[in-house]
Amino acid sequence: NPAEQVGAMAPLGFFDPLGFAKVGDEAGFRQLRAAELKHGRVAMMASIGALAQHFVRFPFAESARGTFGAVLKEEAQLGIPLLLLVAAMLEGAWREDAAREPGNFGDPMGLNMYSEEMRSKELNNGRMAMLSVLGIFAAEMATGKDAVEQLGF
Repeated sequence: NPAEQVGAMAPLGFFDPLGFAKVGDEAGFRQLRAAELKHGRVAMMASIGALAQHFVRFPFAESARGTFGAVLKEEAQLGIPLLLLVAAMLEGAWREDAAREPGNFGDPMGLNMYSEEMRSKELNNGRMAMLSVLGIFAAEMATGKDAVEQLGF
C-alpha cells in the first residue's frame, strides 16, 4: 500500500492526486519511488550548482551568463557533452538492487545514517529541491538573471 510507505507524512499524508501509485502494484511503486529519489537527488545537486555557477566557472565558459540558459550559449557548448558524460558515468556506477528498497545504494561513505527518518528527510528535501530548481529556472527565463542575481546580489 503506497499510503503506508516512507514519504507519506504530514501535512499532506499520501499525495497522489493523479493515481499513479496503485495499491498492490509493488513493481510500479518501486519504479516511481526510484524515479522520485533520482530526480530529487539531481535537483538537490542542481539547486546547489545553480548558486555555485555564479561564483565558479569552467575555463571554457567564463563569459557564459545565466544558470540553465548558459548551456545554450556558443561559448559553453562543451558543457552539454561534459554534463551528459558525468550523468552516464553515475548511471553506470549505481544500479538498483531488487532485494533492497528503491534508492538504497547501501552506505558508501560509512556514515551509518540510512534510517527511516533519514529516508523521509531525503524524500522531502528532494521534493523541495525539485520545486526550487523549477523556480530558479522560471525566474531566470523571465528575468535573464541567474540564481544569485535573483536574490539581489
